[in-house]
Amino acid sequence: MDARLIVDSDDACDLASRLAALTGDSVTDAVIKALRAEVERCERDRDIVAKAERMMAIGREIRARIKEPVSSDTRDFYDEDGFPV
Repeated sequence: MDARLIVDSDDACDLASRLAALTGDSVTDAVIKALRAEVERCERDRDIVAKAERMMAIGREIRARIKEPVSSDTRDFYDEDGFPV
């Protein structure tokens, strides 16, 4: 493959070189691993946001179906001595 990626940034070159030195990888391998890790992180984050949005939609749908006011009053479940009915 004759693909080329040209990054005209001293900062990017310094970071890639530092990462390669820390990992013992070539600069190319260090950049590939870093990019792969970032893509995976972004995909995970997107999946989490989508899952949260689905959960919120389900909650809204359930709430819309509740017709009576909801109460935390549990007195109807217990007798005058505090035992379950």
